Amino acid sequence: MEVSVTDAKAQLTDLVRRAEAGDEIILTRHGHAVARLMPIRQATDRIARRRVLEAVRRSAAEKVAPCPDAARSQDFLYDDDGLPG
Repeated sequence: MEVSVTDAKAQLTDLVRRAEAGDEIILTRHGHAVARLMPIRQATDRIARRRVLEAVRRSAAEKVAPCPDAARSQDFLYDDDGLPG
């Protein structure tokens, strides 16, 4: 939404409420954008970030499928004596 600075003076309270609700308001002067009114996103604290990371790690660990050992993955190419089969 674009609003001229002159009009914004008269409706500042309404514009701030809209920004709090998530709208982004561009203030213009002589038809050119000069400022942006937008909501401030609260930064998550370290504890909340840590909880999210731990939840992601737990979720990922549950989804790991068992697979063959990579060190033994090409054993089928050789016979019992270690020669190419």
